[in-house]
Amino acid sequence: MAASLLRRDKRSAAASLKAECCGQDGRGAQLLGELLDSVLSPERAVAEAEVIEWCKCLMAGGESFDDFCKMVRGYDNATLCGLVWTANFVAYRCRTCGISPCMSLCAECFNAGEHTGHDFNMFRSQAGGACDCGDSSVMRDSGFCKRHRSATSSNIPSVPNELMMMSERILPRVILRLIQHLRDGYSEPVSDPATERDLQKTLQQMEPLISLLEDLTKMGGAMRSILTRVLTNHQIYKDLSSGDHCTGEKTYAKKNYEKYLAALKGSGLVSSEERSVTSVLDQMAGASNVTILGATAGTGQMDSSDEEEQDGSQGIGKRKRVKLSNSTKDSSIMDILKHKCFLEEILFWTVKYEFPQKMVTFLLNMLPDQNYKIAFTKTFVQHYAFIMKTLIKSHESDTMSNRIVHISVQLFSNEELARQVTEECQLLEIMVTVLLYMMESCLIKSELQDEENNFHVVVNCGEPLLKNNTYWPLVSDFINILSHQSVAKRFLEDQGLLQMWMNFVSFFQGMNLNKRELNEHVEFESQTYYAAFAAELEACAQPMWGLLTHCKIKETQEYTRTVVRYCLDALQDWFDAINFVDEPAPNQVTFHLPLHRYYAMFLSKAIRCQQLDLDSLLPDQEMLMKMMVHPLQIQASLSEIHSNMWVRNGLQIKGQAMTYVQSHFCNSMIDPDIFLLQICASRLDPDYFVSSVFERFKVVDLLTMASQHQNAALDTEHERSMLEGALTFLVILLSLRIHLGMTDDEILRAEMVAQLCMSDRTHSTLLDLIPENPNPKSGIIPGSYYFETMLSAVADFKAPVFEPGGSMQQGMYTPKADIWNQEFDPIMVILRTVYRRDVQSAMDRYMGFLKQTGKFCGNPWPPYRERAPLNPSYKGLMRILHCKTLHIVLFTLLYKISMDHQNMSEHILCMALYLIELGLDNLPEDTVEEEEMLGEERCSDSWFHGTNIATNLHHIINYVRVRLPETAPEVTRELPASTSSDASSFVQSSNTAQVFSLVAERRRKFQEIINRNSGNAIQTAAVRPKTSKWTAPNTTPQLTTTILEVRESMLSLLIKLHHKLSGKQNSYYPFWLEDSESTSRLDPMQQIHGDGITAVERILIKTAARSRQNKCSIEEICRKVAPPVPPKKSSSADKKALDKEERRQKARERQQKLLAEFASRQKSFMETAMDLESPDSDVAMDIGSSEQQDTETVYDCVICGQSGPSTEERPTGLVVLLQASSVLGHRRRSTEPKKLPTSDEEQIYPEDTCGTVHDVRITDLQQNFKDSSCLQSVSIGWEGGVYVQTCGHTLHIDCHKSYMESLRKDQVLQSFSVDKGEFTCPLCRQFANSVLPCYPEKNEEKSIWSPYSNKNLMTLIKEVEEQQEQLGMFPVSISSITNLSKEMESVMKDIRSTTQKKYIDYGKTPGSPDNDFLFMYSVARLNLELELVHRGGNLCLGGASATTKRSCLNQLLHVLAMHMRLFRIDSAYNPWTRLTRLTQVIDLGICDDEKPEVPLLYRDVSSLLLILVLTMPQELHKEHFTCIVKVLYNLLYTQAIATLSVRFSKEERTAWKNPRKLKTMCNSDKSWEVLLSHIICELSKGNLYRASDTDQVSMLSTSAWSPQSIEYSIQQFCLPFLRTTSLLQHHLFGDDLPSCQRTEEEFGMLASYLGLLPPSLQSSDEVNSSSCLEWPIAALDIISQWCLEVTTSAESHSEQVMSLLVQDPQWSLPCLLQLPENYNTIFQYYHRKACVHCSKVPKDPALCLVCGTFVCLKGQCCKQQSYCECVLHSQNCGAGTGIFLLINASVIIVIRGHRFCLWGSVYLDTHGEEDKDLRRGKPLYLCNERYKVLEHQWVTHTFDHINKRWGPHYNGL
Repeated sequence: MAASLLRRDKRSAAASLKAECCGQDGRGAQLLGELLDSVLSPERAVAEAEVIEWCKCLMAGGESFDDFCKMVRGYDNATLCGLVWTANFVAYRCRTCGISPCMSLCAECFNAGEHTGHDFNMFRSQAGGACDCGDSSVMRDSGFCKRHRSATSSNIPSVPNELMMMSERILPRVILRLIQHLRDGYSEPVSDPATERDLQKTLQQMEPLISLLEDLTKMGGAMRSILTRVLTNHQIYKDLSSGDHCTGEKTYAKKNYEKYLAALKGSGLVSSEERSVTSVLDQMAGASNVTILGATAGTGQMDSSDEEEQDGSQGIGKRKRVKLSNSTKDSSIMDILKHKCFLEEILFWTVKYEFPQKMVTFLLNMLPDQNYKIAFTKTFVQHYAFIMKTLIKSHESDTMSNRIVHISVQLFSNEELARQVTEECQLLEIMVTVLLYMMESCLIKSELQDEENNFHVVVNCGEPLLKNNTYWPLVSDFINILSHQSVAKRFLEDQGLLQMWMNFVSFFQGMNLNKRELNEHVEFESQTYYAAFAAELEACAQPMWGLLTHCKIKETQEYTRTVVRYCLDALQDWFDAINFVDEPAPNQVTFHLPLHRYYAMFLSKAIRCQQLDLDSLLPDQEMLMKMMVHPLQIQASLSEIHSNMWVRNGLQIKGQAMTYVQSHFCNSMIDPDIFLLQICASRLDPDYFVSSVFERFKVVDLLTMASQHQNAALDTEHERSMLEGALTFLVILLSLRIHLGMTDDEILRAEMVAQLCMSDRTHSTLLDLIPENPNPKSGIIPGSYYFETMLSAVADFKAPVFEPGGSMQQGMYTPKADIWNQEFDPIMVILRTVYRRDVQSAMDRYMGFLKQTGKFCGNPWPPYRERAPLNPSYKGLMRILHCKTLHIVLFTLLYKISMDHQNMSEHILCMALYLIELGLDNLPEDTVEEEEMLGEERCSDSWFHGTNIATNLHHIINYVRVRLPETAPEVTRELPASTSSDASSFVQSSNTAQVFSLVAERRRKFQEIINRNSGNAIQTAAVRPKTSKWTAPNTTPQLTTTILEVRESMLSLLIKLHHKLSGKQNSYYPFWLEDSESTSRLDPMQQIHGDGITAVERILIKTAARSRQNKCSIEEICRKVAPPVPPKKSSSADKKALDKEERRQKARERQQKLLAEFASRQKSFMETAMDLESPDSDVAMDIGSSEQQDTETVYDCVICGQSGPSTEERPTGLVVLLQASSVLGHRRRSTEPKKLPTSDEEQIYPEDTCGTVHDVRITDLQQNFKDSSCLQSVSIGWEGGVYVQTCGHTLHIDCHKSYMESLRKDQVLQSFSVDKGEFTCPLCRQFANSVLPCYPEKNEEKSIWSPYSNKNLMTLIKEVEEQQEQLGMFPVSISSITNLSKEMESVMKDIRSTTQKKYIDYGKTPGSPDNDFLFMYSVARLNLELELVHRGGNLCLGGASATTKRSCLNQLLHVLAMHMRLFRIDSAYNPWTRLTRLTQVIDLGICDDEKPEVPLLYRDVSSLLLILVLTMPQELHKEHFTCIVKVLYNLLYTQAIATLSVRFSKEERTAWKNPRKLKTMCNSDKSWEVLLSHIICELSKGNLYRASDTDQVSMLSTSAWSPQSIEYSIQQFCLPFLRTTSLLQHHLFGDDLPSCQRTEEEFGMLASYLGLLPPSLQSSDEVNSSSCLEWPIAALDIISQWCLEVTTSAESHSEQVMSLLVQDPQWSLPCLLQLPENYNTIFQYYHRKACVHCSKVPKDPALCLVCGTFVCLKGQCCKQQSYCECVLHSQNCGAGTGIFLLINASVIIVIRGHRFCLWGSVYLDTHGEEDKDLRRGKPLYLCNERYKVLEHQWVTHTFDHINKRWGPHYNGL
């Protein structure tokens, strides 16, 4: 039966089957089963088109499949879009509408939704994604598009049963066939290429089947629910999968099922073999207890307590060992998978085949079905461990990672779903276990601290797993689910999970250890630090920030306590494991302490948000001491690295130091570290802390009163910078308030100010530099309203400007003035700078501000800022400022600086003063006065009596006992002479001499703390401790102890320093002694800006204000130093300024003197050089006669520096750049610029461009006239003409040759090609590629000459003709070969080779002389026309025009003329005779087969002018030039009238033809009415106007022609000729161009300049175009002759007569296409547009901005003869210059010949910034100024000069 069905037509068979199936007897089902057995038989290929067709027809049940689709879509009730996309798809993300940070929309839904004014961006999807429109769990309903508003689902009818009945029966079998195919095709990849190829083949074969399933998912909700039922039904799977259902092919089905079981075997996380064998790591650690995997032991909470008890008995140094075994909470995580439905097995194979894109897309397309989504999420979680195991082993881990995340982000972003799988499927346990399992594979023994006894294991950052970020998908999912509060709470409540997590974090604690190289440079610089920083940020810090988000309120206190407790346990374990006692191992550092940072951040949250008591969370003192060691070690190492002590470790160590403070890392690394140190400082003994700091920074030995010392730990050159580092660290520690009480607003403001002070920033850079809370749900999203308001409060916007150098500025933000004044905080800047130079830059900008506002003009010190109050929990921090140790250090430093000891610096003094001032601002609460009372009775065995800085400032220290080398100067001093006082006094003093050893102090304190902790309060005796730990025992010279007499207090030292800084004795005098009322002046904060003097004065004022006693001490010291006379009012600053001015004046004089001397030397050198050159030149100079001076132009050679004329033998040349140009060819008639098409309706037609029009004209002429004559009737070069420009510098041509030779030898990589003759001008470095020889000129010709000479026109015409005759006898001919003529020939070759052959050869016979002739005068024409364009298209502005550029036209005309004079014009065809005489018309028909000459009325007058001028002998007399112009003007005028006559309507022409009334007018030669009438009569004879009456030409006519409009159009017709002629005259004779105010005056102005207007008319306002005419013979006769030429030849080409006769020389200025305002308009239309040639969507689409052509950039598809499309187009459209907009990058590239450059972008965002590659995806708007700049560079051909970064494109663009 089934066989007969198979033979039938598919649709009818399907229809009958459907009918059968509707019956009750079940026969239909049997039939269908048989049919499917045969159609879907495993013997048939799964991809057969037949199979797919059968499936489609059966499902449709007799309908056509397309109709079936339509019907099913009618029942689509889905409210979700769910469109799935793959990598590189362009999607949108709107932060205003999004609830989840991962929300994304497809372009269609985005554009259909309402997002104006929202914070959105466009992005290129990296891993793929799906559209969330309609999903209210991810985004707000207000952002849904119209299609997916939820209302739509209610009114859709339910699906009729029989419609879907067949699908429901067929689909299980289709899916089974798919699964069988996958089972068959799979073989274990033994990582050999063959197996991989097989897998690929299997996937290719099943594509049609998957595509069919994909089509079904797109039919909408009705079909998706059927698919869901089939995929998730356990019964169907049970019946079909194992092969028990079928009888016939039992063997196949069984085998197939066995293959599946075999594949399942390896799916557990840990295979059975692995379980029995103990891990390799175990043996590695010598059977010690290495934590391999922190899987929580036991099956419930109960067991963990037992374990803890056992743990206690294991003793210190042991760690709980947790083996991976079945003791995990849920053994299913580890076990082999079991599948219960099709969906599970399909996912299993998807993983096995490493996530093929088609399968992924199919699985995701089903997600809009809610039931499917839940089932699929559970299945995904069930396979999670297996997925990750496969990922680790994969070769293509990158692609696979992307596809995994593509799926997981869709599933885990939904909070409800995430919570469900967390509860039901133990998602958290699975994730943490898998993470641990992953990291287990790359653990190594830690070498930190005690290498032998270190039991800690860390990850090895060199492993591919870390290096390639393979863990990324897993961590990303983990962070994603922790962002849901319900999930995070569950994590924080589960102690077992927390413990596993801390174990995981401890794997990163101390990774990537650096050991300082002390002897030689490392051989190999490892780059593992990238991996280490990325791992800590992604795997440790981001989950931490995620958890912190949920610990914000008081109710969550418990969570914080728990985490802190586990952190401390983990830290204690870690200290035990690395065998840490109290001292860190020297010369090693790790930047990775995630456990410390977890602890610090949770503490910060607890105090800040949860009002917990700090002490209840802190460990004992001993633990705090240990915790402080490693973060402090990092701070000291930073200083060492910047002091170049780690230089032998290579650059990577600097890289680590920078990354540690860099904006993306700082708030997860340096900030927590500093906060932790602040906590330690606030709770530990201050003396202990301070001495630890100086010991860590290795500067203990430097802190001695002696002038010399020995430092065993540091070389002398590092001492200063290390001491600076230590003091700066203390200042940062005491000043920073980020975690100590600042609000989020204040932090953001401080960060912003710090970044802006370093330099002005663009908006995006600033966003990038502000450390954001890495957790996306933190609320402070950069770019949010919050960020913008803060930015506008602290900064001003500077709009983008253009620099003349062509560099494009972006919009910048710069700090407001009061920010510098009140908020600039150098401490914050130092903390946040990645490069040390940024600190200097901030200080320079600050100095600039002070100078500009007149606040301070010297070199300022960093301003001191008062700090925000501390949170009460951290009050203890300020005790640091009030401890004797610090005061001793400060005293020592002040003493050393005042005594000029070595290695002290201004920075050290600045920081020391900063600390004193901080102390004065933060005095302890107990009253100062009491201490002063007690002061005197205290015993004097220590340096200071108390700890209060206010008291200690005035405490005088008399003697100090120091240890110092015997060579030190202090040792040689004798004892105080015992004559004056008895020796006993000295003995006594030696007892009271102060001794100080930081290290000993620290040891003592440490001992005290430990004893206190142990409970034995043994007070260690205050014995004089041993010498410093660092003193090496056997160094020479020997150390000896000596006693120094000091007798200073800190106050007296400060006053000494004031004298020292101001450079005068007695400079300080307390102002309150001057007048008693002035205590009001005690506000020190007025003196914030200034230098050291200001700082000292400010401190003294504060001291005096804080205590009476200090005030008295200051007075006393000042009295001792100076007599109590109040000083004169002239302040030190004035004096300083005077000194400075004097010094400046002297410097200026010295400079002047030097310059004068230099100039005279240069002059004498030049003179001697000239003498060598030409012995008789000096004679000429002596005479100094004016004629001699004028005759020759003198040129300076920029290479040899000599001056002289250009001669035949040693010619000089101009440095020029020759380039082919098509700019003029792109001019259009209309002044309206063409718009860039942005829809299919808009098109650009190139017919109306100048280049096309001229091409058509020359073709028409060549069809009908003699070729040689055609080639002199037009100009070419509108496209591909050669433009010549110069920088104006000259050089000897022989010098240039040797210069080029040296460039060739120079192997430096140049951006130009020397072989192509390219070079840069030796003087101005402008790009050039040739040298144009200067013609030796005689100047006397250029005397001013009146255009109206006494010779009449006929005489001049005769003279011109004679000069043409004698061409052959001209002196400079090729026969006399001189260097000059050789060079002229070679430059002509250069000019020819500049452009392509197709732009030169227009003649029928290529390479004919006529063709060369045409090319040469066209070069002159092009350069004149371009200069006109550069002057704005007219000459109203005359010489004062916008481009008074250096012109080389004069020299160019000489070169062209020399070559053109080689061609004799046959006198029979000489146009001159036809212009000036009546000739016999019979000539025209000489021979029937030869085509006639081109009639004069068809010829281009400007071309004729150039031919005549350039073939005349040089020097051309000006009267002859004017004569030529007059004659040509007559022809031009006739052409203008002829053109007009064609534009008239038939009636108007008939009216004009009637000549009776005109004859009466006098002076008929100069009346346009007479001429017009005559021309119409003459041309009508040849029936010329017939064509125009029917033709389009008459459409041009205006409604009626008035005399004014006729005069206007004649003037407009003649103006282009007058303009080019005026320019030519200006260049040939050097006359200045005239100028006028109004454009209407231009015609008259130019006519009189050219001598066309008789002098009598020159003053009148209205100039008539006809009054310029001057006919050599009767006008009507010669016009009749010209018209006759047209009419006789008109028969042969009647169609083209009109177009040839109507010449319209008016063109608007060249311009680029007009672009739309919004970039999105271009992007949306073009980025999916298919290429015209290859019909593919290009990977890099580009647009030509000149003509709008759409091209593939770098596309191999459109390559022609190894030229890619952009390069080809640049040659065809711009003769080698192309301007392309890259659609996907928004930038413009310019191609110039063989080079290209990235020009920049003309689209900017609202902050005036470019968005290269659309990375930020913000809306972009056209910046008109930039577009104008681009257009200007194109029109003026200055791309080469202005843009600096060029590179070769090798035809590959």
